Amino acid sequence: MSSDEKQTVIIFDTTLRDGEQSPGASMNLTEKLEVAVALADLGVDVIEAGFPVTSHGDFEAVSEIAKTVRNSSICGLARCVKKDIQTAWDALKEGTNPRIHIFLATSPIHREYKLRKNKDELLAMAVEGIAFGRSLCPNIEFSAEDAGRTEIDFLCQVIEKAIDAGAGTVNIPDTVGYLTPFEMTERIRTVTAKVPNIHRAVVSTHCHNDLGMATANSLAAVLAGARQVECTINGIGERAGNCALEEIVMAIKTRHDVFPVKTNIVTNRLVPVSRLVSTITGLRVPRNKPIVGQNVFAHESGIHQDGVLKNPETYEIMRPEDVGLQTNDLVLGKHSGRAAIADRAKMLGYDLTSEQIDVVFADFKRLTDRKKEVYDADLLAIIEQLVHQKTAVTWAFGSYDISCGSGKSPKATLNMVYAGTRYSHTVSGGDGPVDAIFLAVREITKMDIVCKDYNVHSVTVGHDAQGEVSTLVEYKGKSFRGYGVSTDVVEASTIAFINAINKILQESSSF
Repeated sequence: MSSDEKQTVIIFDTTLRDGEQSPGASMNLTEKLEVAVALADLGVDVIEAGFPVTSHGDFEAVSEIAKTVRNSSICGLARCVKKDIQTAWDALKEGTNPRIHIFLATSPIHREYKLRKNKDELLAMAVEGIAFGRSLCPNIEFSAEDAGRTEIDFLCQVIEKAIDAGAGTVNIPDTVGYLTPFEMTERIRTVTAKVPNIHRAVVSTHCHNDLGMATANSLAAVLAGARQVECTINGIGERAGNCALEEIVMAIKTRHDVFPVKTNIVTNRLVPVSRLVSTITGLRVPRNKPIVGQNVFAHESGIHQDGVLKNPETYEIMRPEDVGLQTNDLVLGKHSGRAAIADRAKMLGYDLTSEQIDVVFADFKRLTDRKKEVYDADLLAIIEQLVHQKTAVTWAFGSYDISCGSGKSPKATLNMVYAGTRYSHTVSGGDGPVDAIFLAVREITKMDIVCKDYNVHSVTVGHDAQGEVSTLVEYKGKSFRGYGVSTDVVEASTIAFINAINKILQESSSF
């Protein structure tokens, strides 16, 4: 089969819905729009933008994404009840080829303990809900929640009724990550063989990673005939996460001898989108993460290095540039010009505006005063900070002074700027310099925030490496993530705390 004759597997991305359900991964409207545009540029066919009925914020995000993104189908999730379905349609209706994704649990344990309904009642619910959705929207997907643990005969019955009621896509999810690849293959094949009207719908799968088999199960489903895979960037999601988009796409591309299909994904955008999602959510990609991890194309063993130098295929089954990694790490310095920075940013996957380049270049020049050599990772950190600073800058960092030592209570003086006015506060106390700075930020802004998570890591190597700080703060029961980068970790922490404060203020002003 030639590549032109291969069937296309629809890539359904649920980073903005299931992925956002990862603890601490919540995004504001600006961030969701940023990710949605990046997903569309990546070539994602269907973007599940949220669960509109759950909150005003989710409704607004789905609505804005549907209005903004035109080259992907935008999808909203709904339980199999009229209120959810109507709300999803209200959020989606201005989009291009919108999709309502209706789900209903079908397994014995869900029927008995969650829904308290028998099989006949569920069949009636499914038909009524899907028919109502179809009356609003021509593009309906139905998911039999916990299909992996549903009796196969009943699952086939539900799917047949769903298709008759108007579902154009039927999803067979492994909701709790229970199945093995062999079982997934058998389940998809049985559904395909036993459901008489299955030819009228696209068969989909949505696999969770509780036993570490999400990608394997999704690939097994593809081999068995599924032509849509539901996944997330970096595999984020509930509990252990979902099938990782980058893994399913590159497995299909790399092992085309096994998988007689293709996708519409622009694979050299994978690493930039992975980094964007990681930066926005604060969920760092492990160094050994397949496809997009920092170690994927690194070789420390002498035998491996020798082989790769002679022929990269000795130990590399993919080319770095195929997933968006640059093979050479350009060293920049104080004499590098604005054009060089703009060009390198573009090579790294960021097409910046003239105004954004001005900001990045100014931050780069400040960094060269502190750091002799600036690498790609340093430039990426600056750009990623810019992504976070798209939040309206209300409070800005000025300067700090701190004294502390072992067994001594720290004393910190922090200067911040608001609308051109300088504010200063001195704190004596706290558990170290970062805690003292955090307390000072609270006092100056009069915001009763609680730090729920704090992470710092080195962007590159060496004593002068930049420190990248990600923090999660809670304010009035809601979580907000802040990000900061500097060669001075205390300064980076301060910027991260202030960034979170600005996000709180921005959201507050939206209502």
